Amino acid sequence: MTGPGDAPGEPPGSPETPSPGPLTRTGDSAAGWRNAASRFALDVTPLRRSAAYRRLWFAQGVSFIGTEIAEVALAYQMYQLTGSTLAVGLISLTHLVPLLTLTVIGGAIADAFDRRRVMLVQQIGMVAGSLGLAANAALVEPRVWPLYVSQLLISASFSLGVGAQRSMTPQLVEEEHFMAASALNSVTSQFGAVGGPALAGVLIKLLDLRWIYLADSVSYVGAIAAVALLPRLVAVEDADRPSWSSIVAGFRYVRSQPVILAFFLVDTNAMIFGMPSALFPAIAAHRFDDPALVGYLYMAPAAGALLVSLLSGPLRHIRRQGLGVVVTASLWGLAIAAFGFAQQFWLALLLLGLAGFGDQISAILRSVMLYRITRKEMLGRVSGIEFMQVAAAPSIGNLEAGALASATSLRFSIVSGGVACVAGCLLLALTFPALIRYDARADAAT
Repeated sequence: MTGPGDAPGEPPGSPETPSPGPLTRTGDSAAGWRNAASRFALDVTPLRRSAAYRRLWFAQGVSFIGTEIAEVALAYQMYQLTGSTLAVGLISLTHLVPLLTLTVIGGAIADAFDRRRVMLVQQIGMVAGSLGLAANAALVEPRVWPLYVSQLLISASFSLGVGAQRSMTPQLVEEEHFMAASALNSVTSQFGAVGGPALAGVLIKLLDLRWIYLADSVSYVGAIAAVALLPRLVAVEDADRPSWSSIVAGFRYVRSQPVILAFFLVDTNAMIFGMPSALFPAIAAHRFDDPALVGYLYMAPAAGALLVSLLSGPLRHIRRQGLGVVVTASLWGLAIAAFGFAQQFWLALLLLGLAGFGDQISAILRSVMLYRITRKEMLGRVSGIEFMQVAAAPSIGNLEAGALASATSLRFSIVSGGVACVAGCLLLALTFPALIRYDARADAAT
């Protein structure tokens, strides 16, 4: 006889659901681990929801790796032709000059015209520069000057279109997925920064340089196709033509936005005082007695940054993003200061990876705040200004670190820079309380 709550065929009083046995507990445990892992996993929702963003993301990932490989090949070829480290160092001017000038001009153009067309011009210009490198490498006696000219064309084209490139994301994905899209964008750049140089070392041994440059040219084909398939992307209809006054208006806008200005300054402070990569060759040779280890020192921060991008799930839940920028920029400074004391190579790599870990979290949070705060008709200019700052500050930081190390010591230069980075972050937090108070949910609600 069964009671009203008993299942047929079961003893009276048996529960409807059997008590979990070992297999059930094992399944629950596995499900728990999967749920925990999903919280940390990279959110690929923008790739699923937006076909245009998905095509652009994959294509840019390929072209970015090609660009990283070609840049290593360029430095290698320059040294082979000249035997001069100065000649190799002068390549940086072909990057720095356009980054300090054309990024801002390109940002104004991106706010006035179809961003899709601006980026097409960017990609075609970069292909032309890469083909120039390939043609010069195919000569019986390659020349030096085409290396500078071709790289200048590549850098100028990139700088002119970077404002349009970086301001496209908010037009291709929903606002609630800005954080995920920013992390996905970081994956391609950090993966290229880690894998590109390593792959370049293998290819240089196996292939003639002209084939490496041609492969870089081909890597842009997918990006050009992905951009051509994008819809028309304009900031606002009937926008003002780009001019000196529109560029100045971009700088005034940044100055009028305390949160944007503050996180620009926090990052600038971190890069100027806490950027010791110019000292890596000397550290590898004198502290670790092996100059060949320098490549690992350069790769360690990028590896830490890549780890953040791949495990960026928890960043979706950060409300106080401005506070997060200050904390993670300070983490960069603390890790760099500790790196100055590291005597074991594994510890040095770990600390540099931790520094890159903090810097990448800061970069993702800054990107999301920039997308959310900036008016859409100003996003191209503000993105250009931000990229100019991001590109220029590390160069100044390396100059500062090298000069101070020459006047004092490697350790003093690194440690004092890390300490100054942390002190600067705290000072800026006190100077700009709006950054600390910034609440992502409150901003989204308004």
